[in-house]
Amino acid sequence: MQIKFQNLQDIQNIQVKLVSNPSGFNQIDKRWLKSYKELWNIPDDILELLQYFVGEKEPKINNPKDCRRMFLNEFDLKEQSLLIDFFTLNQPLILNDILKGRGQFASEWFLVILKIKEEPLKWILKPINEVINFYSGKVELSKQGSLKIGKITMQRKGGDNGRKTAKMLQFKINPCELF
Repeated sequence: MQIKFQNLQDIQNIQVKLVSNPSGFNQIDKRWLKSYKELWNIPDDILELLQYFVGEKEPKINNPKDCRRMFLNEFDLKEQSLLIDFFTLNQPLILNDILKGRGQFASEWFLVILKIKEEPLKWILKPINEVINFYSGKVELSKQGSLKIGKITMQRKGGDNGRKTAKMLQFKINPCELF
């Protein structure tokens, strides 16, 4: 007996990272703060701190390292603790959203392709849940004044020659750590 499936499809969504430098970082998510506020139900006090961090609000301290924004290590210890506690408590949701996504386009797989000029192509394919577990970990301030969520860096986007989009929040990883 033979059974034929003529109209059945299995669709697998995949996150692909093409890398040309094994020690480089790759953006995994970038949005405006208001979008993250809605996504993660960020409380107003945390949102305000993040607004100072990305530069939506001017620094509230004297002599900041950058006159356009504040680094997280320029906040007082209570404010730093609020941020760390929020991202620690919400880490599973945040990592799922920035690595996997939601809805019908959520990724089930994560593919990293390393292409260095004349060298042979190198690649690795992993289930997305394994990738989320790999990148998760302790939430802490980085030496540069950004936030580390495990092996993920949260930072102000910056760059963009002074355009407004420099004030977006972005998350970055080194995909080659999966090799």
